[in-house]
Amino acid sequence: MILPRRPWTFGVLVCMDADIGHMRCALELAARARGRTSPNPMVGCVIVRDDRVIGEGFHARAGEAHAEVNAVAAAGGDIRGATVYLNLEPCTHEGRTPPCVDLLIEKGPGRVVVAMPDPNPVVNGRGIDLLRDAGIRVDVGLLEEEARRLNEAFVKYIMTGRPFVIAKCGMSLDGKIATRTGHSKWVTGEESRRMVHQLRNEVDAILVGSRTVMLDDPSLTTRLNGPDTRDPIRVILDAQEYLDGGRRVFHVASEAATWVVVPEGSKCLPSADVLHVRTGKAGVDMTALMDALGQRGITSLLIEGGGTTHASAFEAGVVDKVWFFIAPKIVGGRDAITPVEGAGAATMEEAIRLCEMTVRTVGEDLLVEAYVKKD
Repeated sequence: MILPRRPWTFGVLVCMDADIGHMRCALELAARARGRTSPNPMVGCVIVRDDRVIGEGFHARAGEAHAEVNAVAAAGGDIRGATVYLNLEPCTHEGRTPPCVDLLIEKGPGRVVVAMPDPNPVVNGRGIDLLRDAGIRVDVGLLEEEARRLNEAFVKYIMTGRPFVIAKCGMSLDGKIATRTGHSKWVTGEESRRMVHQLRNEVDAILVGSRTVMLDDPSLTTRLNGPDTRDPIRVILDAQEYLDGGRRVFHVASEAATWVVVPEGSKCLPSADVLHVRTGKAGVDMTALMDALGQRGITSLLIEGGGTTHASAFEAGVVDKVWFFIAPKIVGGRDAITPVEGAGAATMEEAIRLCEMTVRTVGEDLLVEAYVKKD
């Protein structure tokens, strides 16, 4: 049965089913560049004339052509009177590429549909205003929530100067990440581990504690098949001068750097790229560390540390999202290691609250994704 076309209203925006479909396509195009545009956002563009897509494009990598440029080129340069769908407001400032709003005004589409304004203070509504001043109809707000989720790391970074932080762990059903002897290979299954490597492929940096490095001797690289695989920058917390330079992470063949974080005044490995951060309750002030990472251009951070590192991050309130993989295993033991240690909450009212939780099966494991509820 063919259903009638239905309009939706989003503030000043009135759209039809076709608009939603084209915007979803723009979001899917943008997502193709996941992990490759930092510190820029992911942007996709679809151009439609007479109910026919005449051009598509996305921003593939920081420093390369933006989505609008690629879509206009795919359309042959002529988009006069067409409708342009963008998951993010076109840029208005000169960076490594010219402002996209100027290109759109020059090419003269009849309508531009924007999922969300750009939160960057140098843009934030200015691109929309310039298009409207040029006589182009602009509708804003279609699939805005999906657009914000897609670029959640960019949104946080551009508004706070700090990275978007994901806390990840793999644990047994009874909440253990290692046995009482410290054995942890492997808690979760192969499919879960592959998904973690895909996540590493998408974030700017990965954070672990020095105890994890000394006990597990990880390489902290991305192990995926494919020509476009990349490693995140490796960040190691060493609050108590625990590291030595013989660990694998300091000798791995990788284009990504390894940074060591130590409290101000502490000694450090002479060959390491070191961040000196003010002292906090558990050695390094995690809030100050997020500021330092943001200053180095890190927009997204994956914490894969042990229970102490996770505890410090949660206690400091720097975690935005959790990825907890739960394996169908019972480890037991009061001395077995848990994913979040530290002092913990004294009452249930003090427990960290999560929201927007989803649960899905990954191989034989469960993946719980949720956002940390902010006050």
